[in-house]
Amino acid sequence: MPLTPIDELFQNACEGRYAIGYFESWNLESLQGVVDAAEATQSPIIVGFNGEFLSHPDRRQFERLEWYAALGKSAATSATVPCGFIFNECQNDAWVRRAVLAGFNLVMPSDPLATNEDYSRRVATLTEFAHRHGVAVEAEVGRLPSGLAGSSDHGGLTDPDSAARFVRETGVDLLAVSVGNVHVLTKGEQELDLDRLSGIASKVALPLVLHGGTGISASSLRGAIALGVTKVNYGTYLKQRYLRAIRASVAADLDNPHELFGMGGDRDVMVAGRVAVRDAVLERIDLLGCCGKVK
Repeated sequence: MPLTPIDELFQNACEGRYAIGYFESWNLESLQGVVDAAEATQSPIIVGFNGEFLSHPDRRQFERLEWYAALGKSAATSATVPCGFIFNECQNDAWVRRAVLAGFNLVMPSDPLATNEDYSRRVATLTEFAHRHGVAVEAEVGRLPSGLAGSSDHGGLTDPDSAARFVRETGVDLLAVSVGNVHVLTKGEQELDLDRLSGIASKVALPLVLHGGTGISASSLRGAIALGVTKVNYGTYLKQRYLRAIRASVAADLDNPHELFGMGGDRDVMVAGRVAVRDAVLERIDLLGCCGKVK
């Protein structure tokens, strides 16, 4: 089926009082695993790639964004469940525009180091461009802290009034918020400030988004969805599971390298990664309330 319009996905989520998971991919196998899980549970899904990673100037090899766009769009349009397709968290405005033209139907400009005024101005310009091409825009107010050991980035919570003003000034379609959620939390869980989230929801009439889904407790997540969160992002724990599966697979002592790469059997590294991501998604997706919601 064609890419599902973002407004349709989230109108259904709002009416059904469930959230849609964005389970981030980074290669073919991770993308396959996400779609496998969505189809197995009959869940609408957001697939996509991390724009900050792909566009980063220190990346060793230059990435062709159009290749990722073609891969993700092909996966989404051949899936048997409704799919949106996001270019997530990119600080480079030129790359965001390229993503709009390449086939993503949701983009997220994100620049934690920008001033509020500069970010609002840039997002408004990008939103006008994206809307002209039928593409939705997610943006963020507030900044998530980092969960990496030794990090001094404590982030900043979303102010409800600032969030409402930002939405009026930019015309974005989805708003990501900081209410206790943490980026790259590799151990443990974090409770959300549901009172603050309620205050934001009372002033912002848009679908709300939680990044840092890996570290959000189940009880907080259920409370957040009840307050209007309709998109939750996951990435860290998927890569943790993928990495463990790959390490175990390559530890096998095999003479035939084809058994490890490309034959598709029980010992294939690519299969191990795909299955690990699928199983990781299956562990979390039911918490969102979206399973069995395919119409």
